[in-house]
Amino acid sequence: MKYNAHDYQNAAKEFLVSHKEAAVLLDCGMGKSSITLTALDEMLHDYFDISRVLIIAPLRVALTSWPDEINKWDHLKDLTYSICVGKKEERLKALAEKTEIVIINRENVSWLINESLFPFNFDALVIDELSSFKNHQTKRFKALLKVRSLFKRLIGLTGTPAPNGLMDLWAEFRLLDGGARLGRYITHYRNTYFLPDKRNGACIFSYQLKEGAEESIYKAISDMTVSMRAKDHLTLPEKLVVTHKAVMSKSEEQVYKRLKAEMLLEFSGKEITAANAATLTGKLCQLSSGAIYTDSGESIYIHSRKLDVLEDLLEALNGQNALLVYWFKHDLERLEERLLSLGYNYTLMKTKADIEKWNNRKVQLALVHPASCGHGLNLQSGGAHLIWFTPTWSLELYEQTNARLFRQGQKEKCVVVHHIVTENTIDEKIVRALEKKEKIEARLLDAVKAELSEGGALCV
Repeated sequence: MKYNAHDYQNAAKEFLVSHKEAAVLLDCGMGKSSITLTALDEMLHDYFDISRVLIIAPLRVALTSWPDEINKWDHLKDLTYSICVGKKEERLKALAEKTEIVIINRENVSWLINESLFPFNFDALVIDELSSFKNHQTKRFKALLKVRSLFKRLIGLTGTPAPNGLMDLWAEFRLLDGGARLGRYITHYRNTYFLPDKRNGACIFSYQLKEGAEESIYKAISDMTVSMRAKDHLTLPEKLVVTHKAVMSKSEEQVYKRLKAEMLLEFSGKEITAANAATLTGKLCQLSSGAIYTDSGESIYIHSRKLDVLEDLLEALNGQNALLVYWFKHDLERLEERLLSLGYNYTLMKTKADIEKWNNRKVQLALVHPASCGHGLNLQSGGAHLIWFTPTWSLELYEQTNARLFRQGQKEKCVVVHHIVTENTIDEKIVRALEKKEKIEARLLDAVKAELSEGGALCV
């Protein structure tokens, strides 16, 4: 297929070609893979600036999205690639192939660097979903930091650079620029831009930005960072967010309140305990959805209020296709039981064949987990309704999952995001927290937002 790039795509490609280290913050659906591959093609074949590229991506994206993009466009036909996933033998075979690009899933980064014994002959790095390297204590981060100096070119791609706040940025930029802009050590970054917030004696639980620190951080990374918002460059459908309230009975609400107050619950002869606030948060979220795991790992049924709301919602959709997002395993079990009783044509989205069925509108309802469908999948052809059965604290997963439908190529005029929220529970707090995080991230993206001049040149 012939590649007819938008002006912003050409501008972003030129930005990558002209910057040795670059963070490109593009909304979902703006073609970050094709932009990056076009830039890599020029670096490899026109400028001979690099010789072999390592692309790190989420598993499904590594398996499908990047190879599909290479095979899709005529101008990329000369690029050679191998996919380093699967069993050890398959990974080693992919590394041994004389390809210009090796695509690997992020779970295998530590293996590649620390265990494979394969000569590390990469001089260019692309991290797709850079925010997955926001934790500097993970094995993948530490492993990649060991070989960072071997790369001539480093590219970070994401639409959600700071899903939990600006503290996330340090690890991401430490990989890209070696610490030149935000410091080589997380402690220096914290001391420069943050103050302790919630604490218990010497134990600090959270930090808050110093006055003026937000703008200082944006300024520090602005020379190597470009941000583009889909709404500024593409004609997107309208997005409508609708909340559907589920209401527990008084007795069910008392069960919720008892767990919240005492961090202990005995129900149907089973015991549920929450050792700390984080565990309690998860337990309350489960209970809000209608079931909860006991201390022995069993799930026990509490109520069906959300399932009842879902049933009414599906009836109101009157056959329109929808993605249904679940979080807990017991959510899935109860959802499948209810849908089977209703005679619904549903599919649990797992394989490439499932994705094709959805996009060909042969699936009325597709059940998805945000951790497995949140990045890189093009699902906009299958429908325009997305239902969150259980909310997530992760802004990254929330935005990325919504963007499977709310993206370029969506044929419907309006994408509707449905939240099923249990009244007077932690569900409401999660939704409010997502709204707050969205505001922080929006300020970051606007601060490094790229504007195109009339001639298509990039102005940062």
